[in-house]
Amino acid sequence: MSRIVALIRRKFAIVKQHVGTDHFGNKYYFIPEQKTWTGQTIRAKRIVEATNPKEYEYQEGSIPSEWDAWIRGRKKEPPTIEELLKNERYRDDIKARAKEVADREMALRVEEQEEGLVARPAQVQIKGHASARRFELTGPSEDPTSTANTFEPGSWKPSGDNTKS
Repeated sequence: MSRIVALIRRKFAIVKQHVGTDHFGNKYYFIPEQKTWTGQTIRAKRIVEATNPKEYEYQEGSIPSEWDAWIRGRKKEPPTIEELLKNERYRDDIKARAKEVADREMALRVEEQEEGLVARPAQVQIKGHASARRFELTGPSEDPTSTANTFEPGSWKPSGDNTKS
C-alpha cells in the first residue's frame, strides 16, 4: 500500500527537496522544474517554511541575509555553515568597530566642550504657546477658548472697556 501511495505522490504531487535550516528554525526547500499530470511545466522554485507562519509578525532580520539571497535567486547555491559563521563574525566585528568610533566621537565632543571650543547645546524650556498673546504666561488667560461641542456663540465677553455698547 505504501509503495502505491509513494508512486502516486511522486507522480502527482510537487516534490520538494530540503536544502537547509537556519538558526531561527526556518526550513528552506528547492522545488525542481516538474511536469504535472496534465503535461504542464512548473518552473523551479525556492521556498521557505517559516517557523512563525503568521506573515504579519515577521520583521526585518527574521530570515538571515544569506538565505534571503538564495531564496531571491541572487546566489546559485544555498549558504554553508562556514559561510554563515564567517558572515556572523564579520557583522560582529563591524558592530564593535562602529561602537569604538561612536565612543571616540563622544569623548572628543566632551573634550571640546570642556575646553570651550564648542558651545553646549541650548536647553530650551517653552512655557505657554507661541501663538498666545502673552507668551510664557502660566496662569489663567483672558483669551477665548473653545470647548468644541459645548461652545455657545455670544457666551464669551472680552474683559475691559474696549467694547462698544
